[in-house]
Amino acid sequence: MNILIVDDEKSICRALMEILEYEGYGVLLAENGKQALSVIKENANLDLVFCDIKMEGMDGIEVLEKSQEINGDLPFVMISGHADIETAVECIKKGAYDFLEKPLDLNRILIAVRNATDKTALLKETKKLRKKIFKTSDIIGESPAIKKIKEMIDKVAPTEARVLITGSNGTGKELVARWLHDKSLRASAPFVEVNCAAIPSELIESELFGHEKGSFTSAIKQHKGKFEQAESGTIFLDEIGDMSLSAQAKVLRVLQENKISRVGGDKSIDVNVRIFAATNKNLPEEIAKGNFREDLYHRLSVIIINVPPLSERTEDIPLLANYFTDLICSEQNSPKPEIDNEAIAELKKLPWTGNVREFRNVIERLIILCNKKITANDVKLFAMPLI
Repeated sequence: MNILIVDDEKSICRALMEILEYEGYGVLLAENGKQALSVIKENANLDLVFCDIKMEGMDGIEVLEKSQEINGDLPFVMISGHADIETAVECIKKGAYDFLEKPLDLNRILIAVRNATDKTALLKETKKLRKKIFKTSDIIGESPAIKKIKEMIDKVAPTEARVLITGSNGTGKELVARWLHDKSLRASAPFVEVNCAAIPSELIESELFGHEKGSFTSAIKQHKGKFEQAESGTIFLDEIGDMSLSAQAKVLRVLQENKISRVGGDKSIDVNVRIFAATNKNLPEEIAKGNFREDLYHRLSVIIINVPPLSERTEDIPLLANYFTDLICSEQNSPKPEIDNEAIAELKKLPWTGNVREFRNVIERLIILCNKKITANDVKLFAMPLI
């Protein structure tokens, strides 16, 4: 377990370091805010930060705020020799886990470490479980397009900016949305997905905004919509290009006012959600046809991330093949076959109109139907079977 101590008083650093090292923790030191942020950027395996508030240049609260943009889950214990209730409250509001007064008490230090590291472990375990439940996969690829998407996610996720994700079916738009949420400051709150294309137009408003009891024939009780379910978290509006114009108008109101009204109700309800949207349609063309509101488009597209089709990043196919082979064989508890270079070359030639979703299915088919080694001939036989 690694702990960073940030304090411009060397005596405090030394005393804290001796206590923590005696307890078996790894300790890193920083004597100012700038140095602390550099250490946090370079050490992804940090578990806790002890940070003095009063420092020359960048104070501890500013370090706390900037650190949250780098790693929102990293707990901070703030230290001050000029403690007062207002300062403590401000630190906690800014996201600090605990607050200690100087002179430091040994028992309080150890309790703070234990509680903060327990919280970190719990957050890590929660993320693992969420990943299993929602089957959140990694974004696989080293092509320039995928590297650009990963860089965009790292920049955009810690902000509150709305994101419009574009791309063909099967390219992984939902995966980009989940990554944005998991790397955001809202990661511990709900991620609620709505497939706008799968919900009948007459039900979409009830699904999004909820309804009051008796508002229509089958409304036998009050129902909270997806926006309320996503409170403090993220709502992902997939295939938003298929949303009805009346529902678009209500979504626009949410973006403008952060309020919703349930179907059949006249009460405005405050909501605090971040919105991601995705579409496989060309929305400017849909605007020209009168199928999509231009004002909603501009509200949603603060950041646009385009996910390219697999046919435009065939250099990622070897990595994807290896990834899906590992994943599928693990799920099926079967031995992993070898995929020879000629087979990879054949896979690269295929059109992949269904993109990564189709690619995964083909790899699963090859694993089931082939022997210990997948060859080019196997790909020709089984990758694109005749219907």
